[in-house]
Amino acid sequence: MSGSRDLSHLLREMKPELQAGTYLFCSLAGDFAGEGGAALATFREAEGLTLVLPADEAERHGIAGTFEAAWITLTVQSDLAAVGFLAAVATALAREGIPCNALAAFHRDHLFVPVAMAERAMAALGRVSFSATIRT
Repeated sequence: MSGSRDLSHLLREMKPELQAGTYLFCSLAGDFAGEGGAALATFREAEGLTLVLPADEAERHGIAGTFEAAWITLTVQSDLAAVGFLAAVATALAREGIPCNALAAFHRDHLFVPVAMAERAMAALGRVSFSATIRT
């Protein structure tokens, strides 16, 4: 099943879910030798390997992180070619002064916001979804 490209549908049905735990963005010069499932996400850049790890895993492996984040999943299935969805979500969070790092996966989009701002982010996302519901 492919995801939706309809922006109104995506915003109306995104139903954000706050995942349990704290996650760290980390960077390594080499490879990560942790267990296969330890990293939530990895991305290779010229400067090194970026990891998104559960905080306890980072600590267990002695890896320092620079961004303690809460993980929010936008549960609507979005098409990888959808236009404007993450822009609308990021704009709503920016209006509230909430930093956001987005990770677009195959089925859904995921947001990482500062742990202390997670509830505010959930409220802001709820307002965006509610507004989209009213407009349609």
